[in-house]
Amino acid sequence: MFDDADLTDDKFLCGKLTLLQPARGYRAATDPVLLAAACPARAGERVLDIGCGVGAASLCLGARVPGAQLWGLEVQPGYAALARRNAARNGIAMQVHDGDLAQMPAALRMDFDHVIMNPPYYPPAGTRSPVPERARAMQVDLPLGDWVLAGARRLAPGGWLTLICGTDGLPAVLAGMAKLGSIAVLPLAPRAGRTALRIIVQARKGGRGPFRLLAPLVLHAGPAHTGDRESYTPEASAVLRSGSDLLAHFR
Repeated sequence: MFDDADLTDDKFLCGKLTLLQPARGYRAATDPVLLAAACPARAGERVLDIGCGVGAASLCLGARVPGAQLWGLEVQPGYAALARRNAARNGIAMQVHDGDLAQMPAALRMDFDHVIMNPPYYPPAGTRSPVPERARAMQVDLPLGDWVLAGARRLAPGGWLTLICGTDGLPAVLAGMAKLGSIAVLPLAPRAGRTALRIIVQARKGGRGPFRLLAPLVLHAGPAHTGDRESYTPEASAVLRSGSDLLAHFR
């Protein structure tokens, strides 16, 4: 568990959310905000966030879609406790369960309309963070395909899986989607003309649509970072600052 003295209180969506996070360890940044913006949930639908961390993705989704029914699964008890605190302090209902996706808690063995996930995607052979909580959150222990399979098992027929990961994880993600269809991949390019480093992948259980590789979402304007200021494109800023959705990209 984390001591309050070791936490920061961070604003998301221009202050619509404030999240307690460990000063050292894994800290949510743009990935969960982008993930939440891509989930096509509607009020009343059930959403499971696998590996929910401090609850950033689920709570960003809850801020955009009031009435969505939110559940979270987190393997690290300290992060799960923070997710519960963050849900309560932001007035968003969310049930968070401690547990491992390889042995899903009985309380989560139900059908969900949506599963979202931001799995670890740094190779296990890479240099590990000296902070154990950050290392576990960032580097692969279970293959990405196992994450996808676990998510697919929890989907109701016609339900949607939405995830964000590094581009080099795409082959493993697609390999785990044998029972999913209508797959769409949205590359996230840091700047125009640059290679995408991250992707959002969305698929539907029982979907029959063709595979689609979408035009990239460009995150930053200009050829390079200049000065101590943000340089988000208007489209990226609308998502990261105002909580707009990314659903138009997937239509």
